[in-house]
Amino acid sequence: MGVEYLGFHYRNAIACMSEPPLRFSSIEPEAKAPTLRRLRQLSRLLDRAIVIPGTRLGIGLDPLIGFIPLGGDFLGVMLSAYIVLEAARLGVPATTLGKMVINIIIDGLVGAIPMLGDFFDVAWMANDHNIRLLEEYLKFPGQKQSADGWFVFAVLIALLFVAVVLVALPVIIIRLLWGALTGS
Repeated sequence: MGVEYLGFHYRNAIACMSEPPLRFSSIEPEAKAPTLRRLRQLSRLLDRAIVIPGTRLGIGLDPLIGFIPLGGDFLGVMLSAYIVLEAARLGVPATTLGKMVINIIIDGLVGAIPMLGDFFDVAWMANDHNIRLLEEYLKFPGQKQSADGWFVFAVLIALLFVAVVLVALPVIIIRLLWGALTGS
């Protein structure tokens, strides 16, 4: 039993001090396999869902949704960000999450270039690269400290910013071109 002094129960205070500090919510170890399986399926759907007959080249939804004017690249970045979010919940360290984000930023920014970007999306399978990074970490977990909640929040805000830029940039360019063509 704990000691009580002026309404404060010391046993509860000691129990609270022995708990680990609050971090970004993590996935229980027994749930990691289904989560990884789900992320692999999403990556396959985004990067190589349809295999071109006679080749090992696959085309996923990411390059296809890139054809959607203005919102396609935004949607692609947001779907890729989900993989990063789940990787953070699996305890992936900040350095690996940073590499994953760089893969998505490269995919999003180069993918936004009309036509050339869509061919790049077919070749650069950012989600596939990110799943490999996640699997590499899961083979040897605990060697590095997992990212804290603030880092994950900053990463997701950065990806949201990139996605918004991918929508705003074409709008600005179209507006400037329209103004140049119409003289207004």
